[in-house]
Amino acid sequence: MIDAKEYLEAGLNLHGHKCPAMPLGLRAGMAAMNRLGVERSKDKELSAVVELGDDHCSHCFADGIQTVTGCTFGKGNLRKMGYGKFGVTLVDRKSGQAVRVVPKAEAQARMKETPFFLEYRGKGIPASRVPDAVVDPLVRQVMDAPEDAILTVGKPFPMNGNKPSETFASFVCDRCGETVVEKYGRIAGGQKVCIPCQEKVLAEE
Repeated sequence: MIDAKEYLEAGLNLHGHKCPAMPLGLRAGMAAMNRLGVERSKDKELSAVVELGDDHCSHCFADGIQTVTGCTFGKGNLRKMGYGKFGVTLVDRKSGQAVRVVPKAEAQARMKETPFFLEYRGKGIPASRVPDAVVDPLVRQVMDAPEDAILTVGKPFPMNGNKPSETFASFVCDRCGETVVEKYGRIAGGQKVCIPCQEKVLAEE
């Protein structure tokens, strides 16, 4: 069983400030892993799909998911759907089983009624400038709450989690001299180029 509290310090270090959304991501990722009976992803054993969009509150949720599950942007096993929602689907690529976990709307609503949001974040004050006395109780509340009080954990279901093959093929762009992954190469002006250079060539024509 994964214990999210073991990852709180690492999550805070990665994330850069204290807030309730990153710990909520820790709890959601932990719940998904425990429901599937899997360990943290060292390579690409797991993949995660978060339903977040851009530029909205509680986007910090994703850093909690990354920290506890090991699904990261850099490893290519974390994907964002752009729905502006807070669900996460975790896939065990070995078994082909997945589970979706969603923070409960009422729990999120209660958080938005706290001084952290009403007196600070809602007024545009960065989370890093919120006093510990204000944010620490909220972090503890998220970390200590019973799972069924803050999360809805679905039943495992089959989902294609086949690991995509990695490519190591690359070339040097004829225009800018920078390394480009082969499949992103383009031909422009009789040269083999990267996408930005192709766009420049087209703009010059």
